[in-house]
Amino acid sequence: MLSLVLALIAGLLQAVSIAAPWNGQPQWWLQLLSLAALGWLVQQAASWQRAALLGWLFATAWLTGTFWWLFISLHVYGGLPSLLAVIAVLGLAAFLASYYAAACAVFSALDGINGFLRALLFAALWMFAELARVTWFTGFPWGAGGYAHVDGPLSVLAPQVGVHGIGFVAGLLAFALSLLLRKGTMRSWRYWLALAGAAGLLAACNMAALPRHDAGAQPKLSVALLQGNIPQDEKFEGGTGVPLALDWYGRQLQGSTAALVVAPETSIPVLPQQLPDGYFEALTARFAKGAQAALIGIPLGGYKEGYTNSVIGLKPGADIYRFDKHHLVPFGEFIPPFFKWFTRMMNIPLGDFNRGAIGQRPFEWQGQRLAPNICYEDLFGEELAAQFANPATAPTIFVNVSNIGWFGDSIAIDQHLQISRMRTLEFERPMIRATNTGATAIIDHHGRVTQSLPRLTRGVLTGEVEGATVITPYAWWVSRLGLWPLWLLALGIAVLAAWCHRVRSAAHP
Repeated sequence: MLSLVLALIAGLLQAVSIAAPWNGQPQWWLQLLSLAALGWLVQQAASWQRAALLGWLFATAWLTGTFWWLFISLHVYGGLPSLLAVIAVLGLAAFLASYYAAACAVFSALDGINGFLRALLFAALWMFAELARVTWFTGFPWGAGGYAHVDGPLSVLAPQVGVHGIGFVAGLLAFALSLLLRKGTMRSWRYWLALAGAAGLLAACNMAALPRHDAGAQPKLSVALLQGNIPQDEKFEGGTGVPLALDWYGRQLQGSTAALVVAPETSIPVLPQQLPDGYFEALTARFAKGAQAALIGIPLGGYKEGYTNSVIGLKPGADIYRFDKHHLVPFGEFIPPFFKWFTRMMNIPLGDFNRGAIGQRPFEWQGQRLAPNICYEDLFGEELAAQFANPATAPTIFVNVSNIGWFGDSIAIDQHLQISRMRTLEFERPMIRATNTGATAIIDHHGRVTQSLPRLTRGVLTGEVEGATVITPYAWWVSRLGLWPLWLLALGIAVLAAWCHRVRSAAHP
């Protein structure tokens, strides 16, 4: 019973490590310690079934503690009864936790291996579960363990192997730490071999890491990032939130003096054909001449062709630019099969949106190539990487437009900021973020937040952003191979471990 309680506590600490409730910052050391606790518990398990249960409890607590704020969107803004909202959040966490339960079961079953290979197996199975969460059933990798290391010593690996590669190395280190709790470990050569192997891999990755340079710096671009703080329960209401949004964002767009002004996701909350007479025409005329441009979040489409969650770009002497969101949110932007009964119970403005393509062209302005992504699309670095296959057309700046207002004043705002920071480290590209309620910020190509607005306030963040052109190793291989190298690494280690286990079992029947 104690081991089950410890698994739950360790899982909650893993959630805290992504963005601490007291300051919103990642705690890399806590991620290692909590994962080490899981490694120790699984090693003590009497059977693979017990190991699976421990892994499932750990992951369920971790994931529930990470995205508990989904309750706010489902119950507070969606109108779903509180009990059903709790069940929905727990159900999602419990389902995703099954990946980690399977990983722990396989690790426990292959108990005939020791030393560094055992540490590799733990790290590989951990990464395998993380990759499954990225890919399967449209993917929901929010809160992956690697995000805890955006400020830690492992952050230097981001331009090489990305967030999931960092997770693999963290798994190695965590397993080495877990061995400290085993009786006689300090006298065992196997422990020191595992520890030396993990340290050696970390040192090799650090030696291969790119030095911190100017990343092919480009001329600076002045920006104005709009944060309207429109109340979420009024945002799509015709008598309150819609006129407020149209008035405030309209005035900021018309009055901005920055070279680029960015308005967040659905800052204009209605279709262009539903706008007051002359409103859209005035916007396009505003940026049809002069030396200013705008990127604006707005829904597009119609009944016949379908709808998209989009960003339009306006600049002098060019047709209207359009970016359509590719990675849609389940239940919010598309309804999975057999779940219409569930969405009918909520009053969130739902719909089955059309998906945009992967690798859409960037918005070119003043020598910069600006690549929009909408809301949690910046969670999928492998999809952003598609734009980096050709260095001549690769983005120089990422632009995230979001509306995290669905989740209130919660840790979701801080978690999303850490996700964006990880993308800037992986690609060595700055990111500017315009959001409805936060975090509206400018992040440089080193992952540092150079400017930001207070959350849940209405304001304009003005500053400068410096684009970059270097192609990191991660951007190079992910743009061509996707996440397959990581999948194959995890699978290769698991196959090797299974073979060694079989050989040992045959020798000692």
